[in-house]
Amino acid sequence: MLYNLYEYFKDFTDFPGMGLFRYISFRAFSAILLSLLIALFAGKVIIRRLAKRQIGEEIRDLGLEGQLAKKGTPTMGGVIIIIATLVPALLLGDLTNIYVQLLIISTIWLGVIGFADDYIKVFKKNKEGLHGRFKIYGQISLGLIVGISLYMSDQAVVRVPAGSLELNVQKELVTQEGFTPRLSYFKDEKSTKSTIPFVKNNEFDYAWLSPFKGEAGKKSGWIIYIVTIIFIVTAVSNGTNLTDGMDGLTTGVSAIVATTLAVLAYLSGNIIYADYLNIMYLPNTGEIVIVLAAFIGALVGFLWYNSFPAQVFMGDTGSLAIGGIIAVAAVMIRKELLIPILCGIFFIENLSVVIQRLYFKYTRIKYGTGRRVFRMAPLHHHFQKEGIEAIINVPKRAIPEAKIVIRFWIIAVMLAVLTIITLKIR
Repeated sequence: MLYNLYEYFKDFTDFPGMGLFRYISFRAFSAILLSLLIALFAGKVIIRRLAKRQIGEEIRDLGLEGQLAKKGTPTMGGVIIIIATLVPALLLGDLTNIYVQLLIISTIWLGVIGFADDYIKVFKKNKEGLHGRFKIYGQISLGLIVGISLYMSDQAVVRVPAGSLELNVQKELVTQEGFTPRLSYFKDEKSTKSTIPFVKNNEFDYAWLSPFKGEAGKKSGWIIYIVTIIFIVTAVSNGTNLTDGMDGLTTGVSAIVATTLAVLAYLSGNIIYADYLNIMYLPNTGEIVIVLAAFIGALVGFLWYNSFPAQVFMGDTGSLAIGGIIAVAAVMIRKELLIPILCGIFFIENLSVVIQRLYFKYTRIKYGTGRRVFRMAPLHHHFQKEGIEAIINVPKRAIPEAKIVIRFWIIAVMLAVLTIITLKIR
């Protein structure tokens, strides 16, 4: 909103400091600070009201250390993350930008679904919450909205180099402090290209999977791309939901992932850095940095209250919204194929649940009694119940929850570094 006001009045006013709004870096750091302050101060008020209305977490006794002590802890705290993300995004982001619009829609869309799930659990006293199929329908719908919007929007393009004699070519003088100015010929095109690690040019086109050629191949490539987007949104939002089982775990890991995505969005949206790193230049994606910066600040502010021992839980209100933001941001900067690396924690947590269920069903059919691979799934509960020493056959000793969370954060940092390194490993 403030950015759009600046754009509207920039030719009519010489108000000191207004020029700062044209810089992504200034707006990004402002968004972090503003969202952090909102999460810290508004969070305190929201937590107090949640506790006053006795909107507390119902805990099932799974035999985990310190588990029952969490009973009654205020839940639905994901509202804090959503508010602290949306306010700076609306104030400092370019609201005419398709990427900003989709991130705001994603936050609200999955936040509402998560809120409905928490509401049923807390107020209707139904531990199952919103039926699983409705969550899936919501995630699929969001994936469709994002995919179709990227297909229809003229802003969602990939800029490719072009010769001066090619058709529909544009030219611009590229200048950046510290770099030699140069004249660049380019064209913006609708594309289903994405980034894939460990290959020569780091690019993959979904149209290559199409059995058709020419124009039919391009259109069917978009269908494949949209189906992939739906899968990514569903998988990541479910992964964050499953990971949300320890104080500060999902919050901390998500902050690390979001920071990495913000760096990648900034590099992809800057023609100089994209050219230097030899990665796809995506015009207009710089605005994604503003929303992600607000998201990072909101997560860090929420972590103030969510770290061990937690004063509030995010509930599905927060975990689904977090997953949606991460998934949609990765798709928009064409880095969704890096998610198994970047979101490795969410991926392995999701995978542990799938393995546990499939193996249990298989052994029940084969032996008459279901057996388990892990002591408990998702994976973090396995470590909490038995300790990592159980894997290497030494005397079992449970690991304190806070230590498990910090170790997962460390792994998330390592995966984030590896994700950025893949831009140059070819």
